[in-house]
Amino acid sequence: MAKLLYQGHGSYRITAVSGAVAYVDPYAGTGYDPPADLVLITHEHYDHNKLELVTLAPDAKVVRAADVLSHGVYRGGCVAGYAYRAVPAYNDSHPPDECVGFVLVVDDVRIYAAGDTSTTSYMADTLAREHLDYALIPCDGIFNMDVHEASQCALTIGATHSIPVHTKPGELFGPEVAAAFDVPGKLVLLPGDEIDLSDR
Repeated sequence: MAKLLYQGHGSYRITAVSGAVAYVDPYAGTGYDPPADLVLITHEHYDHNKLELVTLAPDAKVVRAADVLSHGVYRGGCVAGYAYRAVPAYNDSHPPDECVGFVLVVDDVRIYAAGDTSTTSYMADTLAREHLDYALIPCDGIFNMDVHEASQCALTIGATHSIPVHTKPGELFGPEVAAAFDVPGKLVLLPGDEIDLSDR
């Protein structure tokens, strides 16, 4: 079954049943040994795009915000069994024309990788109707929305499981912020935790 390894901060690795590997916003923690078939980079801030940590498989694809967002048009693609599409992500620290989130589907599991963002209209207008299995939501309250707004966003989106990430700038993890994240289906992962995605 597909697995998700939370590496810390806003970084995580997803491994498909086939063994294909995708990384989202490489920067923090460990677990970068498996070669990447897909790397998703939501924006170019240094704490989301440390691509040098990742070994790329021969046919790997690196997808940056600029590759999937142009003049307000969001695009997607398919790589190694992963279907991805860019979605809006923005706040005062993250311009809407430079940042994206991603909806990622692998092995029939639907994952919302929010990137760095605050509330967007797309959450209620579109994501709430998509029956997402997992939503990974930033909630540091400094460069992103605070944990209370993040909880409301997670409630609006209505994923089966919502995971607080990007909880404390400069740290792998902020336990107090994660503890305050309040939504049905909340799932707290510590850096280094790996979960099976298809048995929940």
